[in-house]
Amino acid sequence: MIGVCHFSPIAMTSSVSVRINDARHLRFALYDVLDAEGLTALPHFSMHSRDTFDAALDLAQRIALEKFAPHNRKSDLNEPLFVDGKVALIPEIGDAVAAYNEAGFTAASIDAQRGGMQMPFMVTTACDTLFAAANAGTVAYPSLARGVANLLLSYGTPTQIERYAQPIIDGRFFGTMCLSEPQAGSSLADIRCRAELQADGSYRLSGAKMWISAGDHELGENIIHLVLARIVDAPLGVRGISLFIVPRFRVDPDGTRAARNDVQLAGLNHKMGQRGSVNTFLKFGENGDCYAELVGQPHQGLGYMFHMMNEERIGVGVGAISQGIAGYLYSLDYARERRQGRHPDQKDPATMPIALIEHADVRRMLLAQRAYVEGAHVLALYSARLVDQMHDPLQRDRSALLLELLTPIVKAWSSDYSLRANEMAIQVLGGYGYTRDYPVEQYYRDNRINPIHEGTNGIQALDLLGRKVTMQNGAALRALIDEINLDIDAARALEELKELADQLGLARDEILRASQHAAQRMGAGDVRAALANASFYLQALGHVCIAWIWLKQARIALGADIDADFAAGKLATCRFFFATELPQVWHWCKIVVSDDSALTMRDGWF
Repeated sequence: MIGVCHFSPIAMTSSVSVRINDARHLRFALYDVLDAEGLTALPHFSMHSRDTFDAALDLAQRIALEKFAPHNRKSDLNEPLFVDGKVALIPEIGDAVAAYNEAGFTAASIDAQRGGMQMPFMVTTACDTLFAAANAGTVAYPSLARGVANLLLSYGTPTQIERYAQPIIDGRFFGTMCLSEPQAGSSLADIRCRAELQADGSYRLSGAKMWISAGDHELGENIIHLVLARIVDAPLGVRGISLFIVPRFRVDPDGTRAARNDVQLAGLNHKMGQRGSVNTFLKFGENGDCYAELVGQPHQGLGYMFHMMNEERIGVGVGAISQGIAGYLYSLDYARERRQGRHPDQKDPATMPIALIEHADVRRMLLAQRAYVEGAHVLALYSARLVDQMHDPLQRDRSALLLELLTPIVKAWSSDYSLRANEMAIQVLGGYGYTRDYPVEQYYRDNRINPIHEGTNGIQALDLLGRKVTMQNGAALRALIDEINLDIDAARALEELKELADQLGLARDEILRASQHAAQRMGAGDVRAALANASFYLQALGHVCIAWIWLKQARIALGADIDADFAAGKLATCRFFFATELPQVWHWCKIVVSDDSALTMRDGWF
């Protein structure tokens, strides 16, 4: 069986194995729906072919199954420990990360001249889903490091790139992003971390950062912290924030690791899930000597950091989808094997119990899981393709607009609905699903952080409706609607899909009306009321996007040379989403337009 790793808890009573992907869906999404091979026509990717893409996917799957999946439960049961001022991890984490780096996945999308694979981001994102499905906690270490390297490649000086980014690309250094502080949380305008300029042009930092993933460990030679702080006398608010490189160990001009920097591990946070990825409380400058280097220009730090934050937001969505996929596949296999109960019209208790999948309500839960996770997966891969299209000057601006709009949806909608998929996976297993003897409860716990990570989903909704929908007079939303219209028109030409295409057209019109209403209220200064129900707006636009993706998949499946049952399954899942989920768009849009109950509710009334 493709993509299988045996799961062997003490009390396991089923022979079902853990699967990290459905190879049919992955290849269909990449090659039939999103035309990964077409990217090789761009000069930047011209050295690649479907063969190299498949080789990368096969290697990722093998490493994920051999090195990541086997210790997923062990790392959950054996949290990182704070021992003698250092973080102690189970050794399997180090082995897996070393295999990941040695195979070149940290550098997968990095230019070949820097030792990378120069692989399309869409293909590396597909590889990421395999690692995250196998072990979300362990893959966090190299994933964060890769984000640090990418930011420094964009905004660092040549010296900073060679000293700090290149060792990450080579797999020697790791990295973090340090934004939140204990007193401020997501409110970055209120951070207090200070930076003071020194005579040699460097800075000295003082302050504390909370919720720092991968903030301390012994997996590599060094950890490069990217820290948001205020230079002394900087303006208040987000306009006064600068970005700094703070290495765990200082680095000499020749690249040699030097003395320990004044960065202290103050404590570990004990998490509900993803326990294998250490989460830390860090203090900077406790001894007055925390060396730091400014990235770019003063007071522009938040803009630079958004480069990494947006990359990580796509990563959060992908990670959430991966946990949803793993839960869906496990519950699907379990439902096929487990025999329990009989059909409502079967009254004879002597008849043999039927497989769970024969029950209509179980199929409903399996269909919902598939609709959520496979729809979100293709949308995330589509968004990753937009990154690749920016290498084409003719597509760059439009692709950037679409990516800006879709990023909060990929992050927030995917993490909300993949978590719902995990909840349904538990329900399919029944009482067994609620125990630690089966993996679906861990998938749920590991996934629960994703609606919080990299800006809570409420913040994503405010960003979507308050900025992304209205930017450039609605240019991004118009670009998205144009893409949706292409598939609506193509689907209307097929008798099997005409009714669904018409339904999506009506939902498109409804979201446009809600968008226009909110924009008008914001333009009139009624910003609080316009954004009070931003979360409902994100769900509505997210549902329209997922319906579009399913219509696209159904249309292509009808004409593709693929397995007949697989094609029929895609069409059936599309119809299920349109019948059971898409109608909610009208309800949510009505709330956006006319409901003010959350805004007018008062503290004392609770």
